[in-house]
Amino acid sequence: MDSTRQLKVSRLIQKELGEIFQRETRVFFGNALITVTQVRVSPDLGVAKIYVSLFNVPDVQALHKLIQVHTKDIRSKLSDRIKKQVRIIPNLVFFVDDSLDYAMRIDELLKPLTPKGE
Repeated sequence: MDSTRQLKVSRLIQKELGEIFQRETRVFFGNALITVTQVRVSPDLGVAKIYVSLFNVPDVQALHKLIQVHTKDIRSKLSDRIKKQVRIIPNLVFFVDDSLDYAMRIDELLKPLTPKGE
């Protein structure tokens, strides 16, 4: 279970990274739509696991690798935004959140089972 401090830092990082991906990283990622779906911070606030959904891209894995390449730049931009609110800027580890794809796949599988009237 996460502490109150972990939850506050997680929400702060999620909000700021969302804005960074929306406004400041078009140079790195082009027109890709990157949504920060969840942030989990370690108890010592030193590591943040960032789960992102990637849309409008032909190759999700290639974009994920590109995000990993630019992690240092993203962390620097995050630092500029939150350095007055946290002592330590956590190391960022990015993961692809495929829960939406999984839900859509289940929905597709269940479609033939629904009656015609619905």
